[in-house]
Amino acid sequence: MSGQRPHLGRIGIWAGELDSCPAAGVREAATTIEELGFGTLWFPETAGREAMAQAGILLSQTRRIVVAAGSTDIYARDPVTTAAAQRTLEESFPGRFLLGLWDSHPSLAEDIRGHRFGLPLPTMRAYLDALDTAPFGPPATGPSPHRVLTALDPGMLALAAERAWGANPLGMPVEHTRNARAVLGPPELLAVTQLCVLGPDRSHTAALARTTAAAALPNRRTLLQELGYENEDSLDDRLVDALVAHGTAEDIARRVHEHLEAGADHVSLHLLTTTPHIPPTQQWKQLAVHLLPCRRSR
Repeated sequence: MSGQRPHLGRIGIWAGELDSCPAAGVREAATTIEELGFGTLWFPETAGREAMAQAGILLSQTRRIVVAAGSTDIYARDPVTTAAAQRTLEESFPGRFLLGLWDSHPSLAEDIRGHRFGLPLPTMRAYLDALDTAPFGPPATGPSPHRVLTALDPGMLALAAERAWGANPLGMPVEHTRNARAVLGPPELLAVTQLCVLGPDRSHTAALARTTAAAALPNRRTLLQELGYENEDSLDDRLVDALVAHGTAEDIARRVHEHLEAGADHVSLHLLTTTPHIPPTQQWKQLAVHLLPCRRSR
């Protein structure tokens, strides 16, 4: 039994700040995102809450929205445990949970989790093999196809096309979305996450957009060079604008539509603010008005 396929909708929210909120704030934020009409609530896993427990909290608090554990660290739990947890959540909340697998980072895997970091592609492939043959889970459940890979480079994108429902690239320009669609092929899910800074105009958002782009650059340098962004260390305006959609809600909505036109099936918005530990509720509301038909009609 593979369960119902999640329906992500066109627009979602990547809520990275939930890891630093108290549990009451997590529940309130989840309710807000659902009530605004976004299709999917994405969240990461780094060194905060355990991803499957967090997913259970979010699913229990909401009624219809898809909850996506967007970057579940493959070094955080063995594949048998991941498979059992995924099957449990899918059985309990049919069609509402999506597992996103991330190949982690050397410092996180080794310095924090105490593992030996392996080459990403063979390590992920071996993890998927073990996930699909895991013996544990609720009765009458089996391997689940409802997973995506956090993928930026062509090799991981190709593996996502081969062994997953699709891919979730985070923090890349529209040109990358077009290339990712070509690698994945038309049938596979392409759910991109866009970094954004919302403000009254671009002059108010430029500084935070530049800081955000600088933080994203190290893991994307080679890929950006291949996309034609030369002298990336200079962080010129063209590169900052490509990595971070910033300005008014209309500016961010324009970037979302560019991703959709380039081949994305779904775009989640990762809003960065000067108060990163507080869910940006008012900004989510502004974006909902500009991006969700159900809000525009009110």
